[in-house]
Amino acid sequence: MGRSATPEGDPARTMELLWGGGSTPISRPRNGKPGLTLDRIVEAAISVADAEGLDAVSMRRLAAELGAGAMSLYTHVPGKTELVEVMLDRSLSTLEPADDTEAGWRERLAAAAHDYFQLLCAHPWMLGVVALSRPVLGPGGMAKYERELRAVEGLGLSDLDMDSVVTLLDSFVAGAARAAVDAAALAAQGEADREWWQRVAPHFEKVFDPDRFPLAARVGASAGEHHDAAYAPAHAFEFGLARLLDGVGALIVDGGTGGE
Repeated sequence: MGRSATPEGDPARTMELLWGGGSTPISRPRNGKPGLTLDRIVEAAISVADAEGLDAVSMRRLAAELGAGAMSLYTHVPGKTELVEVMLDRSLSTLEPADDTEAGWRERLAAAAHDYFQLLCAHPWMLGVVALSRPVLGPGGMAKYERELRAVEGLGLSDLDMDSVVTLLDSFVAGAARAAVDAAALAAQGEADREWWQRVAPHFEKVFDPDRFPLAARVGASAGEHHDAAYAPAHAFEFGLARLLDGVGALIVDGGTGGE
């Protein structure tokens, strides 16, 4: 499932925010503006984080975005820690359950992985606050976990194996998304991979001895020519996902690990 690495907040209040309603205004509208709600605060916070990163999200900044007083936000959410938990869960809630009941387990896991990968790439700030050891305990996080578990239900795996498969999938997707986001950030600096290589290659070739590292020379040249880059995020994701699913298939054939 989606996991949170945010600092500790108030767990009771966090559960209320995650599972309670967020569309009813608590503060009165002023000057014809919509009343302040948790939903509006979360939407504004996600918008700021998408554009500028999570560090840019503060109560003062959100108040300015919403045309409200900074203290009025605390009526709805006690602090940034709890707000980030809700941001994570709301983002995960956009992963609509797929109508894939007729598909096989491999197709269903692949679809879940692709959806999560695209979500993380669209909201890079999530990569800084998702962690395998702290589940996001809201309806969005639970729906994602449920969808992934349904893909491997009824295949002869123990509950422990089912959770292990989902955890492995989430870990792989997060790592692949982080690499893709990093590659995109480098490209956004204005130098394409090909331009970088054209600038660096003449100097590298002066010091690199292909006879000393024959495999690195041969394989690196082949991969670079194929991808037109030293690293291709989309290929890395698809290749890794296919191999991961191959491993899950082997686990199913073996009847699982025997764990309870």
